[in-house]
Amino acid sequence: MEDKQILCVGLVVLDIINVMDKYPEEDTDSRCLSQRWQRGGNASNSCTVLSLLGAPCAFMGSLAPGHVADFLVADFRQRGVDVSQVAWQSRGETPCSCCIVNISNGSRPLAWPAIASHLPAFRGLSLCTRNCSYQVKMLQRIEQHNARQPPESKIKVSVEVEKPREELYQLFGYGDVVFVSKDVAKHFGFRSAEEALRGLYSRVRKGTTLVCAWAEEGADALGPDGQLLHSDAFPPPHVVDTLGAGDTFNAAVIFSLSQGKSMQEALRFGCQVAGKKCGLQGFDGIV
Repeated sequence: MEDKQILCVGLVVLDIINVMDKYPEEDTDSRCLSQRWQRGGNASNSCTVLSLLGAPCAFMGSLAPGHVADFLVADFRQRGVDVSQVAWQSRGETPCSCCIVNISNGSRPLAWPAIASHLPAFRGLSLCTRNCSYQVKMLQRIEQHNARQPPESKIKVSVEVEKPREELYQLFGYGDVVFVSKDVAKHFGFRSAEEALRGLYSRVRKGTTLVCAWAEEGADALGPDGQLLHSDAFPPPHVVDTLGAGDTFNAAVIFSLSQGKSMQEALRFGCQVAGKKCGLQGFDGIV
């Protein structure tokens, strides 16, 4: 069988990371020990991890032309991520002194119609986005595609509900796997991953598995059989860098499921890889 790609749809950002000897106090000047540029963003980070794990993957998002975009595209390609689905926009902000600069234009539709006819080339789609109304149309288009396919040819879809924003909650109703963040769970008043899953499961469609990671307490999943699954966290000896840990967890779970593993195995693998990432600067060395 041909090796199909996993398509990640959503944000790419430029992270400008300043390293200091201590956390700066308010209204004080502090000397920076070092600075680096790093490609970030939910879908972007998940692509990096998927590629490092050995999965063919592609990124779909929008970029504003310029030297920052050139840096990001070059880094995608260095990681082996297909960027042929990037939509180039005429508008964009020039990065100044911000720590995290978002150069994707979340208010504009992505170039979805251009690849809709090529859906058979993908085996999975991971949607991590904030442009909700348009992305729902994308998900509905995939549902129409899957309705005409035999089970082995259906595209598996995962969705991330990361931010506590009302318009994003309609995404609960789509996807084979739905990741809900700790922030969203706490916004609803839940105090643990188990509480969140049992409280939010009525929002997902029939047959969906709902997943919630809870930092050092590990991660839980609840599927259509009603069985709650749990994996403990795997913290590193020393925490070095937690930036992108959640995206790493999501990608590792998606990768494991794409390899035919069970959800219990995928949860454990996700926690293991995310824990290893927290002991590293960036993503190199997670495998």
